[in-house]
Amino acid sequence: LSFVSQEKNKQILVLGLDGAGKTSVLYSLASNRVQHSEAPTQGFNAVCIDIEDSQMEFLEIGGSEPFRSYWEMYLSRGLLLIFVVDSADHNRLPEAKKYLHKLIGANPILPLVVFANKQDLETAYHITDIHEALALSDVGNDRKMFLFGTHLTQNGSEIPSTMQDAKDLIAQLAAEV
Repeated sequence: LSFVSQEKNKQILVLGLDGAGKTSVLYSLASNRVQHSEAPTQGFNAVCIDIEDSQMEFLEIGGSEPFRSYWEMYLSRGLLLIFVVDSADHNRLPEAKKYLHKLIGANPILPLVVFANKQDLETAYHITDIHEALALSDVGNDRKMFLFGTHLTQNGSEIPSTMQDAKDLIAQLAAEV
């Protein structure tokens, strides 16, 4: 009977370095409103989101050093991987790239959605620079891969249309898996 419960355990994984904005992205997807999270996620944060007619479970795992060791353990349960990067944190992009490539190497078919977050900041890298910095062209042709430039500015405002597009795409990808 164990395989039945395992089937139900499919989650959309939300990973990325600490401070990238994973929780804010997740809350904003859940509420369709911009919701900033101030405190870093200590451990795990599970959120159920209703998209169209289905309910999807998102699992965010903290991005600080002690939690990164758990990331790969959860890959086998993932329907798809959302990887969030801080577009303005240039110094940490190589580190983000290293972890991202480790994750996709561990699961070669998991669809990937990358959020190049904080696009509203003056120092943010353009989405094409993020594509390059994360070496997304090396991700492989066998994997579905999408890159969205996102920003969540004013608390309580409606989510930007790119977030809505991303949400629709995530629903579609999850349905196809």
